[in-house]
Amino acid sequence: MTKEEKINVVAELTEKFKANSNFYLTDASGFTVAQVNDFRRLCFEKGVEYRVYKNTMIKKALENMEADFSSLDDALKGFSGVIFSEEVANLPAKVIKEFRKKQGGEKPALKAASINTDIFIGEESLNTLSDLKSKTELIGEVISLLQSPAKNVISALQSGGNTLSGLVKALSEKEN
Repeated sequence: MTKEEKINVVAELTEKFKANSNFYLTDASGFTVAQVNDFRRLCFEKGVEYRVYKNTMIKKALENMEADFSSLDDALKGFSGVIFSEEVANLPAKVIKEFRKKQGGEKPALKAASINTDIFIGEESLNTLSDLKSKTELIGEVISLLQSPAKNVISALQSGGNTLSGLVKALSEKEN
């Protein structure tokens, strides 16, 4: 690869990191070509992108970012693949777990992840990351929590209103 090609790859990778606030670093060493293709296909079907880059190029691209990603340097050793997810932070973790379940193995291994510049290091973070709720899910929960008391009050007023109006009507008829 020529120096110009490397510069272009780093520039392209920098743009990907800027466009995708969530990314995962994985280790898929030992995969056969068929397994890599299956993993890429699953990523594509789920709406995330998986690409393999040289560690030095990943480091240089991360250095071009505004945030400090130096804590990822230890994770950038050996075989490194990057899974990009634009909006849904937990989707790559779910894809990794689904692929492992299908293949019956422990690969791809999670090296690290960045969720809106928050860094998660190591395989033990995978379950935590897969349990994260997406922004849409959190907004939905907040809205339903806000609606719940209002619905309860309206329901009580409506059901009590019929009873109350019936009681008032009965009392007014009784006085006559």
